Amino acid sequence: MKETRILAAPIEARADADAMTIAGHASVFDTPYEVWGFREQVARGAFKKSLKEGDIAALWNHDPNIVLGRKKSGTLRLVEDEIGLRYEVDLPDTQAARDLYRLIERGDVYQSSFAFEIQREEWIEPEDEESREPPLRIIKQVRLWDVSPVTYPASDATDVDVKRAIRSLADAFDIDPSTADTVPDLWALRQSQAEATTEAQVVAQPETAPDATPPQEPTPYAPELWR
Repeated sequence: MKETRILAAPIEARADADAMTIAGHASVFDTPYEVWGFREQVARGAFKKSLKEGDIAALWNHDPNIVLGRKKSGTLRLVEDEIGLRYEVDLPDTQAARDLYRLIERGDVYQSSFAFEIQREEWIEPEDEESREPPLRIIKQVRLWDVSPVTYPASDATDVDVKRAIRSLADAFDIDPSTADTVPDLWALRQSQAEATTEAQVVAQPETAPDATPPQEPTPYAPELWR
């Protein structure tokens, strides 16, 4: 059964001379929200298998008539990062996409959503039978159908306007916020920084005395990138 979740997750917008790009989180990990009589949260790694195997679309308000990009064509890029399911879309030169870009730029649209088919889940019932707390559904693996900027969220857990979102993204890359929108590809920059971190940490370790603690294997942050 195909399901849809609408979350109040940030969307960013930036443009250059030739293209319009939006980015945001369609899902936030380990953050419960209310869904029709029960609580639900998405576990880390829930999208990993689907990101490797299937084609995924980016739509506007989950409308299949308004396609913004696709993973297969390279206009949609997805990754599980430390926050959740992050996506970036190079918008087409259509009236609907131009309108959407302006709405995001103005801050009128600032939430995201994802549509999915459940593949693996876990239910946790409240320990106290008399408790009014609803059961918790933990989504552990899904078949992801689409990601989408949306008008109405189901959860008000987060709320970010476009300018703050861009500043936050700039902070993550140690970039001057005033020039953040001039960076041609923050995703490529992120990958190059991850690779540089890996190379810097995987260096020859000095020999240690027999009674010294052996050096541990480096564990750099290396997110699963889009395929």
